[in-house]
Amino acid sequence: MTGYAAAAADHARGKLAVELRSVNSRYLDIQLRIADELRAAEPALRELLAARIARGKLECRLSFAPGAGASSQQLNPDAMARLKGLAAEAAKAFPGAAPLRLADVLRWPGVLAESPLDEQESGRLALQLCRSALDDLCATRRREGAKLAASVAARVADMRRLLARVAPLVPEAVAAYRAKLTERLREALGSADDERVRSEIAVFGAKSDVDEELTRLAAHLDEVERTLERGGAAGKRLDFLAQELNREANTLASKAAGAKVADCALELKLLIEQMREQVQNIE
Repeated sequence: MTGYAAAAADHARGKLAVELRSVNSRYLDIQLRIADELRAAEPALRELLAARIARGKLECRLSFAPGAGASSQQLNPDAMARLKGLAAEAAKAFPGAAPLRLADVLRWPGVLAESPLDEQESGRLALQLCRSALDDLCATRRREGAKLAASVAARVADMRRLLARVAPLVPEAVAAYRAKLTERLREALGSADDERVRSEIAVFGAKSDVDEELTRLAAHLDEVERTLERGGAAGKRLDFLAQELNREANTLASKAAGAKVADCALELKLLIEQMREQVQNIE
């Protein structure tokens, strides 16, 4: 399921921002893009996201922008000591050289360093922002899920109407086969052998009997409706039910006793495929 949410908050040293992007995927795939200053918060963020999202590709970006007036630079004593030693050696080698100026010292790499962020404080703020963004993201996904559930329910209703059409078509096909077989025997033999006709009709009826498939299809549709009514994370279960529906629809098509039954089976398979496309987007 798709969605986007963002949240930001001021920090003593700048601003923290969280962005969440969700797209469709059969499995849960969490990708974190975290600023180096906030890397310590990664395990807690991953645990929080996995607890709220069950399916989909989720990208989380946690960034930190230092404030213009919130400089936390400090002198690095070790770097200054190394620079002082180097300056003393250089002065011995070049007695006439001018000594280092203060500006030169401050520009020397490593002399000025940023003090690290308070991991506990920044981690707490990052989790707070992530929870807020997750609330918005989940609300968006629920609204999308309600629309997808309505679409799947409409396909289920169409499938039930098709099953109701198929049931009376089988006896009609058997009767038509009986009449056709009788006519062919009369043309070939001059008369119809009732015993042979009954035997052929019995074989044809056994091959074209789809009561079991219709019963299983109806049972699977019942389970789809129950799953939609329960709500929650239902995508994987609905995906499995769509596979079972497609299996029974294939058997129904293979047993088609006539063009009308075959047409119904084809329409049924099309509806199941449309349902599967929607189910792939449901958490």
